[in-house]
Amino acid sequence: MKAFIGPPKSIPCYLKIGIWISRIVTGRYLLPGKLLAWYPKVALSSGIMEALVAHKDGKLDKRMLKLIRLTTSFSVACPFCIDMNAYDYDQYGITPGELAALQGKIDITAVDTFSPREIIAMEYAVLISATPPRFTQDFINKMKANFTEREIVILASTVAQVNYWARLLQALGVPPAGFSDHCGIQFSKPKSD
Repeated sequence: MKAFIGPPKSIPCYLKIGIWISRIVTGRYLLPGKLLAWYPKVALSSGIMEALVAHKDGKLDKRMLKLIRLTTSFSVACPFCIDMNAYDYDQYGITPGELAALQGKIDITAVDTFSPREIIAMEYAVLISATPPRFTQDFINKMKANFTEREIVILASTVAQVNYWARLLQALGVPPAGFSDHCGIQFSKPKSD
């Protein structure tokens, strides 16, 4: 599978540095950085956003934020995002059963290893990713009872960041990069009957 367009023949030097850094971090040359070189301003702003997104903050540990990224990736059915965010999921304490729940193969409430805060945060990710997003007052109250204002902003911005990448990469037809080939990942969430 190929993207809808190919990268430009000439990439500005300053973007080559960013592409090199992403290779160091991920271990491979990623197509998105090369495609965004067609419009360097979006390449730079996307790189800055990615560099500044939260990966751990207080009680929002790496596992919680990984669950949020995965939930969002499956919610918007972005193959590249699912692939990238599922990479090394087990290193974050996420079990195969939890991953199956995130994929919609089993009900999330059937997994007793998710904490109540994780379940609420994942519900929030699904609500944010819906079009249009709708939040009941009961849900907002539940969020406020379980998360600080700072945590709510971090959760919302993390979900928004994955949504940004999902829409951009899907619009360019970017295929998965092969990060989760060994995981048996399903690249779209099954539709519920």
